[in-house]
Amino acid sequence: MKLLFVLVMLTAEAAGLEDLSGKMFTFPVHDIKAHVKLNTNKQGYNAITLCHRSFTDLKRDHVLIFIKSSLANQLLIIWDEQNQELEAHLKYQKMQYRHLNYKLNTWHSICTTWDSVSGLVQMWFNGQPLVRKFAVCASKMNGTSVVILGQKTDKHGRRFDIKHAFVGMISDVHMWDYTLSTCEIQNYMEDLNFTAGNVLNWRAMEYEIRDKMLLEDKIIPCY
Repeated sequence: MKLLFVLVMLTAEAAGLEDLSGKMFTFPVHDIKAHVKLNTNKQGYNAITLCHRSFTDLKRDHVLIFIKSSLANQLLIIWDEQNQELEAHLKYQKMQYRHLNYKLNTWHSICTTWDSVSGLVQMWFNGQPLVRKFAVCASKMNGTSVVILGQKTDKHGRRFDIKHAFVGMISDVHMWDYTLSTCEIQNYMEDLNFTAGNVLNWRAMEYEIRDKMLLEDKIIPCY
C-alpha cells in the first residue's frame, strides 16, 4: 500500500497556484513519459512572448517548450543538434537561428515573441536579440492551449516522441499574450525586475508533473 501511495505521488498534480521562485523542474532521465504540463485558462492568442531558462548536457536534438491546442500544434522551441541551431516552429513553419554559443552544463535564457498583425517572430538568446523573421502562417492561435515542458508529440499527435525528450533542468517560465518590450525582455534576461507573465507566471503557477520528475531548489553558483 505504501509503495502504491508513492507511485501515485510521482504523478500527482500540484494543487492551486504555487510560487516557484528559486525553483526548477529537473528531468533526470531520458524517458518518454516524463514531462511538466503548465495549466492556463487562456483561449486564443493574437500575440505571445514566451521566456524560460534551461540547463542540459545533451548532445542531441531536444525539446524545450511545446504549445499545442486541440486544433493544431502552435509553437515548438527546440534545439537541433545536427544543424547546430535553435528553432522556433510556429504551427508548421520553422524559423532557424544558427551560430549561437549553446554551451553544455550552462543556464541559457531564451525568449520568443510573435505577433499576428505583423507576422514577425523574434528570438532572444542570453540577452542577444536575434533577427526578426516573417511567419507566413502567423494567423491567430485558436483554441485552449496546453503548454508542455521537455516533450512534444510525434507527427501523428498521439504520443510523445522519445527521440526529442529533454534531460536537464528548466526554470523561470513566463508567458504573455502580447509582445514584451525590448527593455522588459532584457530585464528578464538579466534577472532584474520585470512584469510577470499574464498567461504563465512562474511566481504563481499551476502545474502537473508526470513520471520521473522533480521540483527542486534552483542551482545557483556560490561566490
